[in-house]
Amino acid sequence: MREFWRGRRFARVAVPLVVFTLLVTSALWARATAGPQRPVTLAILHFSVIKGTTWSGAHDRAAKRLTEKYPNVKYVYREEVGPDATVPYARELIDQGANIVVGNAEFIGLPLATIADQYPNTYFASVVASDLTRKRNFIRFFPRQYQALYLEGLVAGALTRTGNIGIVSVFPNIQVLRRTAGFYLGVQDAAKALNKRVNVYVKYVGDWYKPTEEREVARTLVSQYKVDVLTQQTDSGSPLDVAQERRIWFVGKDMDVVGFYGWSSTDTVAISFDTRWEVLYDRMIRQYLAGSQTPTTLLYLGMKDTMTLADGTVVSAVDIMNNKKVGVEAISPKARPLIPAAILRLVTQRRQQMMRGQWDPFFEHAFRSNGTGLALRGTPIPAKGTLVKPARQMPTDEWLLSKFNFDLEGMTILK
Repeated sequence: MREFWRGRRFARVAVPLVVFTLLVTSALWARATAGPQRPVTLAILHFSVIKGTTWSGAHDRAAKRLTEKYPNVKYVYREEVGPDATVPYARELIDQGANIVVGNAEFIGLPLATIADQYPNTYFASVVASDLTRKRNFIRFFPRQYQALYLEGLVAGALTRTGNIGIVSVFPNIQVLRRTAGFYLGVQDAAKALNKRVNVYVKYVGDWYKPTEEREVARTLVSQYKVDVLTQQTDSGSPLDVAQERRIWFVGKDMDVVGFYGWSSTDTVAISFDTRWEVLYDRMIRQYLAGSQTPTTLLYLGMKDTMTLADGTVVSAVDIMNNKKVGVEAISPKARPLIPAAILRLVTQRRQQMMRGQWDPFFEHAFRSNGTGLALRGTPIPAKGTLVKPARQMPTDEWLLSKFNFDLEGMTILK
């Protein structure tokens, strides 16, 4: 009995002590993991205007989400920045307290490398287009948008009734060729599953933001090539306007244009892919706050890479989205009944696998050259029919970001 009460007395002391220790430990852990603890100013140089664009609009939204999550993160920016203005603007913003300076396109981001050594305690970063120049404090980054584009391709391939899908595109460049390849693989997988032939037509406008030219190209694709699903690799809302006017399906890029911009509705927009640049910026901010003098200089994040927003929502670096819904539920309520159940299941399955890091369209599929694309110094366009990469072999990140210079076999590139 004495031993029993001795145990009880020990428990009366030990249990509160254990609870106290756990509470203190939890508080310290919460403080350590709660996020930024000192001021950070994120400065983004946008190559275009923000309002009315999907690309710079998504970067702007990302920065604002980070300021909502972290009260001591400040966001400053400049719009319509050309390469000649990059360094002067960067110096100006650093003088005003910027710790992390970003160029949201490669052609305006690369000049930051020339001043990185002069500001050793500042992080500089640039989107990757093809050049992989890096320094200790000059970070290159891009999301694996091709993963979400593959899912979009499954939807588009299932929706087309004419068998013709059109892409209003900018000009041949590695970023666009890689993203278009992801979409095309999804289209072809849907076509194979449904035992039908689907043509994908690409027509270039010559620059990222040319609303008038984008509109004309979209109209050409609809009227001359009978496309009934339209998408884009440009930045204005003109292709969406044409899809709405012609009452055909539109597949969006870079952000959920219905949910965040209110552009059109799910009567026209079948699905979009949404890019959460904040997931990449968050990695930079956390490394900066940790005092790292050797941050990760190549960030290529995808559907398995996430962060939690201020409202508790967990977001992947990229995902399919529409009217603020994600996954198969994001497919337009009017489009969903038109898509066979087998394709809806495949969209769900592949999305889940990619979010777990268990599957990737660029691992699964072979790459055969269409004989079209962009000749690089030392890397000519592979001849038509050339097997560039066999199935079930994953290219390196460096190759995907800097050497993917051809269209996949079977695409039609219009003059």
